[in-house]
Amino acid sequence: YFFREKDAVAQCSRQENATNNIADKNLTIVPPGLRLLAPGPGTAAALLATGVPSAQIDAPPEDAEQFDSEALWQLVGKRDWQGRRVLIVRGQSPVALSKSLSTPGRDWLMRQWQAAGATVDTVTVYERRAPQMAGADMALAKNAATDGAVWLFSSSEAIANLMTQPGMAAIRWHEARAVATHPRIAQAARAAGWGVVVESRPALTDIIRTLRSIESNHP
Repeated sequence: YFFREKDAVAQCSRQENATNNIADKNLTIVPPGLRLLAPGPGTAAALLATGVPSAQIDAPPEDAEQFDSEALWQLVGKRDWQGRRVLIVRGQSPVALSKSLSTPGRDWLMRQWQAAGATVDTVTVYERRAPQMAGADMALAKNAATDGAVWLFSSSEAIANLMTQPGMAAIRWHEARAVATHPRIAQAARAAGWGVVVESRPALTDIIRTLRSIESNHP
C-alpha cells in the first residue's frame, strides 16, 4: 500500500514497465541504488511481491534467532551510514494506547542510525486499532484463561488490546498458558498475569515445536 499510494513512484514504474515490456503494469520499479531493509521474511516477501529485486532487499537470514529491529541492525549496522538518509515506514497506535505502549524496536533502530551519522525520517502509513470483542469472542477469551488453551502472541500490542476489553483486566490469568514470539512480547504476557509463558522463534516450525513442548510439560 505504501508504494501504491505514491503517485510519482507508480507513474515511474508504469513507464519503466512499458519500456521494458513488463506484462504486470502494477509492479513497482525502484531506483537501482536504493536499499530496502526488512526486519523479517514477511516484509521481504511483500517487497518481492511489489516487484522489488531481491538483490536490493536486506533482511535477517531465515535461521536468525529473531526477526526484529535488532536482528536487522546486526546485518546492516557495520555499514557506513555517515551522511546517508533513511526512511522508516511504520504504523501508529491510537493516542490513548500510544501513551502506555511504545515501539521500542523502531525507536531503538532510529537511534542507532542517528548515532552512526544518518538522517532519519519516519512516515506513518497505517494505524493499528483494537478490536471490539463481544458475545462469543468474549466468552471464548474468558474460557481460555482456565480451560487449558494455549495463547499465541506475536504482538505486545495484542496483549494490551486484550486487557482493554470489558472485564478482561479483572480476570486471573495465572492458569493461562502462552507462546510468545519475542522476548518483549513474553515480558508483556507475564506482566499481564499469564502463568506459563514460553518464548519461541517466530518461524512456524518452531512455534509448533514449542506448543508441543507446553502440552507435554503442562497437561
